[in-house]
Amino acid sequence: MNQTFTRRRFLGAAALSLPAFSLTSALAQDARESLGTMQGKVTGGPHPLETLMQAHPAALRAELRGVHPRVYTTKAGLDDLRQRAKGSQRAEWQKGLAGLIAMREAPAAAPAQKRRAQNNTAIGIIGAALAYQIEGDAKYLEAAKRYMDAAVSYEVWGYTFSKPDIDLAAGHLLYGLGAGYDLLYDALTEEERKRYRDKLIRQAGILAKHFSPKPGKSYSYSQNHCFIPIAGLAVAAYAVWDDTPEAAQWAALSRAIFTRVLEVASPDGYFYEGVEYWIFSMPWIIHALDAFAHAAGDDLYDTPALSKAHLYIAHSITPNGQDIYDFGDAFEGPITRSRVGEEPARTHPGGKLNSNYNLLYRLAARFKNPEAQGVADWMASLGHVCAEDFWTLLWRDPTLKSSPMSAMTPHHHFDDLGTVYWRSDWTPKATAFAFRAGPPEGHHVAHVIDKLPDWHLEMGHSHPDAGSFILFGGGSYLTGPMGYAGIPKSNLSNTLLIDDQGQANEGGGHDAFRDYPYARLDSIRIASTKLERDRADIVADLAGAYRPELGVEKLERRFSYARGVWTVTDTLRASKPVVLTAQVHGDRAITQTGAHSFVVPGQPASLKVDVATTGAKAVIAPGIVVAAGPPGNVDKGPKEERGAVLRVSLPASKAATLTTTLKF
Repeated sequence: MNQTFTRRRFLGAAALSLPAFSLTSALAQDARESLGTMQGKVTGGPHPLETLMQAHPAALRAELRGVHPRVYTTKAGLDDLRQRAKGSQRAEWQKGLAGLIAMREAPAAAPAQKRRAQNNTAIGIIGAALAYQIEGDAKYLEAAKRYMDAAVSYEVWGYTFSKPDIDLAAGHLLYGLGAGYDLLYDALTEEERKRYRDKLIRQAGILAKHFSPKPGKSYSYSQNHCFIPIAGLAVAAYAVWDDTPEAAQWAALSRAIFTRVLEVASPDGYFYEGVEYWIFSMPWIIHALDAFAHAAGDDLYDTPALSKAHLYIAHSITPNGQDIYDFGDAFEGPITRSRVGEEPARTHPGGKLNSNYNLLYRLAARFKNPEAQGVADWMASLGHVCAEDFWTLLWRDPTLKSSPMSAMTPHHHFDDLGTVYWRSDWTPKATAFAFRAGPPEGHHVAHVIDKLPDWHLEMGHSHPDAGSFILFGGGSYLTGPMGYAGIPKSNLSNTLLIDDQGQANEGGGHDAFRDYPYARLDSIRIASTKLERDRADIVADLAGAYRPELGVEKLERRFSYARGVWTVTDTLRASKPVVLTAQVHGDRAITQTGAHSFVVPGQPASLKVDVATTGAKAVIAPGIVVAAGPPGNVDKGPKEERGAVLRVSLPASKAATLTTTLKF
């Protein structure tokens, strides 16, 4: 049986009755995760955020007070955008108009509890509002108001059963209704302004109260459930600045939190939550920073986390242009790659990756970076899709030259996150791989976390996958992890098991790293790399990934590529006899072709695996994943079968070496 298409085999009736939530990726957490804020031990002195708020109040620019629009542009700015929409950027603008949600469908009716329904309402508002200002056609104004009225009709912004009024949907709607109110202010009646303004002030007040600092409170600054709601609060603050004295406090709070968000971000540009979360989360960093820059004249962009972001997304795309190197919580592995089920309509509409590549135009313009512009143009040429195409009109600098992808080095070592990407070239025929061996949020965290008592880690979207690899060749995704998981475990990726046990504190919920010492995670590292045009050699130290009681004293994985062959050599030393197991996953049924030979089938190419170590025992098993459950209970999802896995083990020993070779 083709195992890619058997995902419903493991779903119970209760799971089947919740299709709106069974695969919730952008909404998930388990009951133990403190996404957003957490109350801890009270210490003396002012809260660090209060100090930041006083130092950087991010007040609305004086010349923008009493006028609209002002959050992202002005009336003069709109005049310039209209010219660009008719001239140099006409094609881009027409694409944006064609993709407007508000012109395709009605907004979700209250209470709008279906997954992402309220998010779409927010995006519908801002798209139609901008279209009205550029085109002047009343149909866009009416569409925007329909969506704004829908937002007002939602008594609860978000889910009534999980973090109501303070989470992702609240952030989306503060942004959408706030920006819509600002852009359409002069086109609205006084009654309409009051209705929208009152809702904005009410919802912003609720969210701000939740996120306001108080003694002992900490924030998951690097986690999207923290900065997405706060991005919406920033937009709303500047939209209603003249209407409530609280707006100044909201802006200062938002600015303070984003100071921390940028401070804790990885300096190598890598996004630790995975590519799907880069796609989902990066727009909110851009929306917030653009609001600070334009409305307050407070530009926060100068950080390597943003200036290098194009490198992360470029190298994260496989040579076929439509799949990704899916480390962490990113899509659903074999299911996504086979384009079956409901999710492809979201992840690959029309068969093309929804990558939000137009974010790179904003970063390219800000940093005057032709390479980032080139990556965005390349992704556009691949037919990629953006959730908010209309922003390209503002974000893309048509005067900035675009560097061709052929000029970009086809390999990169993200040294903070310990992740290496290598490909033979930037064509669809390239042979490529990715290999990672680093702590879940990067080495920099070990040096920062103790200095920021107001920051707590929530790393559920990062998987216990140190030492894992993803291979691509012959036009095929050959092997890689099983995708987004409600309970991430090492047996879902191409890494190592010790006595059938995985890494960190896996198995206890969505965050495999909860209560695991970060200093020990920091010892996971790439010890050496040699990346050349036609070969690569990587040596990684993995011992710190495994709990001390497993007895691992040394665990080295050497990952090499040359002449079309990957060679993986694992060297173990332990304080007691343990079983060392290496894994290779496949999207389809794996077959044994010889005593020590196996085939992981793909389309059009397949992966051949040979075990070079005498005495190794191989087992082929189904790839079983605990999928994501409903919001607030992501670790309570159904079991799914996603492809298959080859597990190769050596007999229990205190010292062992296991070598496998892979080629297509």
